[in-house]
Amino acid sequence: MPGQTISHDSPLTIQEILQKYWGYDFFRPLQEDIINSVLEGKDTLAIMPTGGGKSLCYQVPALTKEGLCLVISPLIALMKDQVENLRKKNITAYAIYSGMSRKELINILKVAAGSNCKFLYVSPERLETSLFKEYLPALDINLIAVDEAHCISQWGYDFRPPYLRIAALREELPDVPVLALTASATVEVQNDICDKLQFNSKNISRGSFERPNLSYSVFKVDSRINKIIEILRNVPGSAIVYCKSRKRTKEISDLIKMQGMSADFYHAGLTQDERNFRQEQWIKDKTRVIVCTNAFGMGIDKPQVRVVIHADLPDCLENYYQEAGRAGRDGKKAYAVLLYNEKDIQELNESIQLRYPSVEEIRQVYQAISNYLQIPSGSGEGQYYDFDIVDFIKKFKLNSHTVFYSVKTLEQEEWLSFNEQVFLSSTVRFTTSKDYLYQFEKDHPELEPLIKVLLRSYEGIFEYPALISENILARLLKTEKDEVKKQLMQLHAYGLIDYIPQKDTPQLLFLRNRIKTEELRIDLAALNNRKERFVSRISHFIHYVNETVECRSRIIASYFGDDELKDCGVCDNCLRQKSIRLSREEFDNINNCIVKSVKEQSVHTRELLHRLKGIKKEKAWKVLSFLQAENKIEVDKAGHVRLK
Repeated sequence: MPGQTISHDSPLTIQEILQKYWGYDFFRPLQEDIINSVLEGKDTLAIMPTGGGKSLCYQVPALTKEGLCLVISPLIALMKDQVENLRKKNITAYAIYSGMSRKELINILKVAAGSNCKFLYVSPERLETSLFKEYLPALDINLIAVDEAHCISQWGYDFRPPYLRIAALREELPDVPVLALTASATVEVQNDICDKLQFNSKNISRGSFERPNLSYSVFKVDSRINKIIEILRNVPGSAIVYCKSRKRTKEISDLIKMQGMSADFYHAGLTQDERNFRQEQWIKDKTRVIVCTNAFGMGIDKPQVRVVIHADLPDCLENYYQEAGRAGRDGKKAYAVLLYNEKDIQELNESIQLRYPSVEEIRQVYQAISNYLQIPSGSGEGQYYDFDIVDFIKKFKLNSHTVFYSVKTLEQEEWLSFNEQVFLSSTVRFTTSKDYLYQFEKDHPELEPLIKVLLRSYEGIFEYPALISENILARLLKTEKDEVKKQLMQLHAYGLIDYIPQKDTPQLLFLRNRIKTEELRIDLAALNNRKERFVSRISHFIHYVNETVECRSRIIASYFGDDELKDCGVCDNCLRQKSIRLSREEFDNINNCIVKSVKEQSVHTRELLHRLKGIKKEKAWKVLSFLQAENKIEVDKAGHVRLK
């Protein structure tokens, strides 16, 4: 109940926790209902719009109980941000994800099990490892939170097979409630989430899709850049421009800068340092416009974005709704603008074949990957490989779409896993004796300060690899990061340390040993089923793009199962309908003008509209349509109007 003290060990109410750690006096709509549902031990599916405060729905109840909350998320960058934000509030949190060494994992799991850790973020593929299972009984889990829960459904737009194994946790933790969270799931996917996570009973809390401050609009354009510049000039403030390719992000960013506006580009092909820097500059308003692929935006908390422009069409309403929803989270007037031309619609329809390559094409890509990474038959399982997909495509002269979607299918069939954003921290371990080290420092005084800082800063650095930060070392030594890296490489070359630099290159994980290409099996029935649903998603999205009358907010809400939303009144379609509303006097005036013009002889619609000078075309068409429906006039196939 609101205001109740939930735990005997916690004197704080959920409202007091909200105020103490987040500084808010009130919960947002639906948050409190979801929190109380979780505290009552009910399995709950929460569907909340982007920026609706989903994370509070598991963070607040977890802080009322003993033990920790296990948060399952596929987004490494988001996990790291959440952990950092919780630690700033003096709440203990850790994350374990793909690519971490065994030593790192053991260390984190030991600390999580033996400390006051409140949140452990885990990527779904980590759940079934023997190491995680070994430590699971010691973790004292009080809640399982499943973020991006739509990933568990094969019928969703972002199916990820490792999510299916979350249900196995329920056998180990039968009395622990599950909170599944997503911003975008159709009714079919909502039901599938409850089923796959083995909910005790279907319990769905769905927020309103109403965003009264956000105006959606769609423009058919000849020149995208001209329209983008026009929008940016008319709408001051922070902006995001989404593009479908990395190349276009730079092109559009450069063109915006040529108009005297500050802009930068962002995509997964940049190094982690570059991505962090560009993101930070934009968050701090040092860069006004960020031009990006959909690699940008997840977990970024910037409420005052005034406009989100899509320079290219996404492939479904789920993606569009999430990305457009990053505008106006502060509740002030904001705009979500979609630009397109007929070629885009054609390409979207053609993408169905590209998105679902033939089994033969998938096998060809699998063979090429194995050759590129030089993986012998019968080996590779559990191994991570640096995988530069651009270099791979170039060397094997393959179609980029075929490669990308073949890899996606191989992921869904659980042959491999490809992650464009992997974060592996730099590690250092001393591999020499302390006596030899003492002598080395005497012989190499220029490296002595670094050795001393390493020994002072990182406990146990002789026993196991320590996670280090070249930035922190540079600050301590009052030097540049590049100089620290150079000295670490020197110590490595001398055989004093084992130094593995930070890795943020794309990684490909083989989930099974390499097999002969002809033995590769694909579940065609499941593949065809996913294809059918993809066709349906495209169809719904094209309807959204082409629709000129129905409220855009209502189209989106209805797609996600909310049929109760009223017209928003601020989207382009609502504004268009307002502009062509006719008073009785206007209707009679236009009616009389039309009748007078065609009384003697038929007139072509072009000529008729020309004669109705000073009258909006939309209003003229509205009266024409009414008269035609009432059988008072007739419009033939050639476009001539005559009285009946």
